[in-house]
Amino acid sequence: MSSAPAIPLRSPASEFRMGVLLVAGSAITWSFGGTIARFIHVDDSWTVVFWRALFASSFLLLFMLWRDGPKATGAMFRSMGLPGLGVAICFGVASSCFVVALQYTTVANILLTQAAAPLFAGLLAWAVFGERINAATWAAIAAVIGGVAIMVSASFSGEVSPIGDGLALVITLMFSAAIVITRHHPTVRMMPAVCLGTAMACVAAFLLSGPLAVSLPDLGWLFLFGAVNLGAGLAMFVTGARLVPAALAALVGTLEPVLGPLWVWLIHGEVPVARTIFGGAIVFLALFLHILNDWRRQRERKRTSPTA
Repeated sequence: MSSAPAIPLRSPASEFRMGVLLVAGSAITWSFGGTIARFIHVDDSWTVVFWRALFASSFLLLFMLWRDGPKATGAMFRSMGLPGLGVAICFGVASSCFVVALQYTTVANILLTQAAAPLFAGLLAWAVFGERINAATWAAIAAVIGGVAIMVSASFSGEVSPIGDGLALVITLMFSAAIVITRHHPTVRMMPAVCLGTAMACVAAFLLSGPLAVSLPDLGWLFLFGAVNLGAGLAMFVTGARLVPAALAALVGTLEPVLGPLWVWLIHGEVPVARTIFGGAIVFLALFLHILNDWRRQRERKRTSPTA
């Protein structure tokens, strides 16, 4: 009797490469969000939120059903608990605010403010849970707050809207809260959480929106905005982020705030104001140096730690 051939297991190195590629793919996919939104000609922001969230939640649900099957998908939703619900609310609010903020401020302001989420998460964890923050992280947090303050100051001079910049800060705080919840509840399954979050955004937008009818070209852009930009981007990120260190995932994720304003500038001619460029440069540099240093320290600890 012949034995069945063994299924080759994926090596740690190949898992690491796959994780980096998936996280990079998610960042690149998300970076086109502002560009896609500028092609959508729908006056009511909540109508845009509804269709985007509907397409995103449908994509994520179908993806889980295909990958895990109906039984396992249902089990993942049931096992999320309150932490999963908290992450879902954070993503639902953030994805909704992103669409509304685009009506008031520049893509650069939103993405560069949002890039500060990992450091704001550290500040939030210190305030809520008393986590210790080292001197290097405090310096990075101070630099990020200063950079964001410079960016937001453009709204006081009338160059951009205070509503838009305020929503950009809400997006950052929601992402920061999601990071803190996930950090303190590492067993939270992110895929069903983000699926539930987009479904919640869809229901809220349905109650707040006007007429949901849109033109066929707009429906095509909304499908791209929801299923591909948001849904596929989330699927790639939550799959890839489990395969690489958190610091490296955040580092690779900085591709989004770097590329996003570039696409909008090249395709739509939306040039960021000087304060956005200056403040955003401070935010990005502080974030990049901090995460790079954190990643190097993690690698050094792993290299010097005794092996089992």
